Amino acid sequence: MLQRIQSVWLLLAAAASFLTLKFSFYSGNIIKDGQPKAFSQLVATDSIVLTITTVATGLLALVTIFLYKDRKLQTRLSLLALLLSGLNLVLFYIEIKKFVPLEGNYDLTAAIGIVVPLFIVLAIRGIYRDQKLVKSLDRLR
Repeated sequence: MLQRIQSVWLLLAAAASFLTLKFSFYSGNIIKDGQPKAFSQLVATDSIVLTITTVATGLLALVTIFLYKDRKLQTRLSLLALLLSGLNLVLFYIEIKKFVPLEGNYDLTAAIGIVVPLFIVLAIRGIYRDQKLVKSLDRLR
């Protein structure tokens, strides 16, 4: 299970996804309901939809690790996790638009949220190579 490279990539994707719940993606000034602007940090727990997609991506990556015997299902769930992580980045971008323009910056920890789709793509590539290896061994028998 963990000797396969896709398991490592999926574990890293899950860990990075859960880290975005704690670390900020963007920080800057924000105006809420007519109040004066205040400094705020954008974390995945700031929006319920963002929290749901982040947790779903992490859980899906964790569950997919243990489906190593069914590579077809593992590939499909990895593609679904990739779609969710892309949606997660879009939701982060939508939340950033609520901040005052030109008075905020992406945080260094935003890289954590950006590498989640990359890790999932690398896992899908590992699953594909594993499937290709098994098919080539079946032909030899």
